[in-house]
Amino acid sequence: MARQQTRWKVHEAALSLARETRVGSITMEGIAGRAGISRQTLYRTWPSTGAVLFDALLARSTDENDAVVVPDSGNLATDLETLAVATSAELTDPTHEPLLRALTAQMQADEALATQFRELLLGPQLSAIANRFRRQNVPDPDGAAELFVGPIFHRWLLRTGPFNSEWIRAHVARTVRGTSST
Repeated sequence: MARQQTRWKVHEAALSLARETRVGSITMEGIAGRAGISRQTLYRTWPSTGAVLFDALLARSTDENDAVVVPDSGNLATDLETLAVATSAELTDPTHEPLLRALTAQMQADEALATQFRELLLGPQLSAIANRFRRQNVPDPDGAAELFVGPIFHRWLLRTGPFNSEWIRAHVARTVRGTSST
């Protein structure tokens, strides 16, 4: 992995280019030039622009130890609502949404990028959420995590409706009700 300072410069360069132009127009040469590094240095760590952009977004989705953090106040519904609000805000942020949509589309044709997404972001997110359900003794914590995350991404990907507080509260209530043992 690139040295942290170089990684930060590359992330900033890639994200600034993504704000200025179509994601499909971003090149490795453009990122390297903006970051003030050689293309060789860039390719040593990232095989494609998609990989650079994904890594830049991933760095903003984890804590200082590169871990996914799920709230744990002791109240599952409150924690899920907090997580849903944060996730929907990230997905709909006008600066990052076009980039997220472009990466989502690129993953359909780039198995390496899709694998990276599953292994570095989605997998750890689902695992952290499942662990939160596990602490509540939910019978199928992995299924509960999928049940929670799936509708959020479905709503975002297909643009089926807004992420307003009413929808988020109803989604959390359905998830808690559907996963609780009775």
